[in-house]
Amino acid sequence: MSVRIPLAKPEVTDADREAVLEVLRTPHLSMGPKLRQFEQALCDYTESKFAVAMNSGTSALHVTVRALGIQRGSEVILPSFTFSALLNVVLHEGLMPKFVDIDPATFNTNPEFIAAAITQSTRLVIAVHTFGMPLDVERIRDVIARKNSQRGASQQIHFIEDACEALGAEIHGHKVGTFGNAGLFAFYPNKQITTGEGGALVTSDERLAHEAAMLRNQGRDPQLGWLQHAEVGFSYRLSDINCALGISQLERIESVIARRQKIAEVYDRALRKIADVARPPLTSSIGRISWFVYPIVLSPDFSGKDRDFICESLAQKGIGTGRYFAPLHVQPVLQSHNSAKDAKRWGTRELRNTESVAERIIALPFFNELTEAEIHEVASALEASIRELRRKM
Repeated sequence: MSVRIPLAKPEVTDADREAVLEVLRTPHLSMGPKLRQFEQALCDYTESKFAVAMNSGTSALHVTVRALGIQRGSEVILPSFTFSALLNVVLHEGLMPKFVDIDPATFNTNPEFIAAAITQSTRLVIAVHTFGMPLDVERIRDVIARKNSQRGASQQIHFIEDACEALGAEIHGHKVGTFGNAGLFAFYPNKQITTGEGGALVTSDERLAHEAAMLRNQGRDPQLGWLQHAEVGFSYRLSDINCALGISQLERIESVIARRQKIAEVYDRALRKIADVARPPLTSSIGRISWFVYPIVLSPDFSGKDRDFICESLAQKGIGTGRYFAPLHVQPVLQSHNSAKDAKRWGTRELRNTESVAERIIALPFFNELTEAEIHEVASALEASIRELRRKM
C-alpha cells in the first residue's frame, strides 16, 4: 500500500521556486552572492556574529571539530540518543565517545549527567536539542566554565550545540545554537526549513569562522588566492541554488514554528484518549520549542518488536512513521574502533532511559501542511493498531 500520509514532506512555495530560478538565470551557481546573503540571514536571525554554510549539518560538525583542534584520543561527551552523524564525526577525528543518558520526558540529556561524565580527558561536549526541544545549555555552559577555570590552556573543554533539529528554538529569549563555541543547523527536507541538502555553523569566534570557511573549500585561504591551500580541507561547499532556497524559506521561519506548534497541540488533543501512548510536552520551562518531529512513547510493557508491529500496521494503513533513534552506544561500528574493555568508559551501563525510550518511540507524521483531518486519521489508525497488538499479546 502506498503512503498517503508521509512522515515528513518539505513545504516549497512558488516564491521558493522563483528564488531558485533567479539563481539559474545567473552565472553564479556556487560560492556566489547568495551564499553570503544566506549566511548573513542566519546571523541576523540567530543574532550570531558569523555563519558558515555547508552542504550538510554533518559537514558543519566535522569542520567545527577539526577547526577546534582537538587532539586525537581526547574524550567527547555526547548523548547516545541522537543521530549517527555525531558518532561518525567523533570516530573520523580519532576521538573517544563518552555517552550520557537522557531524560525520558524531554528526550534530551541534562547538565547533571554531563557534569558527572566530565573527566580530565574530556576536551569536547556536544549538547543536542533533540527533536527541537530546548536543552538547558546555559547551565551546561556554566558547568564547563567552572571546569575550565580549574584547567590549563591545553586542557580546556570546548562546547558545541547541535541545533540541527531546532532552528528557532529559544532559551530565555535567545536562539539555541548561540551558547557554545559554535552551534550547528541542518536544512535537510524534513527540517523546519530546507535547502534540499545543507547545513551551517554559527559562532562568535572570528578565528573559528575563518578556519571553517577554509576547511569547507579544500583548505583554501581567500587571503592567499584560489590555488593556495593553507589547510587539509574538504569539498563541503553549498551551492547558491541551495542558498537561494534557504533565504526564501528562512523569511517565513516564524510562521513555520507557529504552525508546527499548532500541529503539536492538535496531536496532543487527538491522542489523549489512547492510554498506551505518552505524549511529548507542549511547552518548555526554559524557552520555546521548535518542533522537528512529533514523537510518542509507547507504554513500558511494549517491546521493540511491539513498536515495530505498530509501525508496520500503520504503514499498511498508508501512514508513515519514524523510529528515532537507535542508541549510538550499541552501534556495530564501535566494535571496529574500540575494544570491549572500553564499554564502561563509554557509559553503557548508565543509559537505561536511552535504551528504554529507543525501543518504544514512534515519530508520527509531522510537516507544515499536515491537516487536522489527517492528524485525527493518524490517531485513529494508531489506536486501532494498538488494539490489534493487544489482542495478540
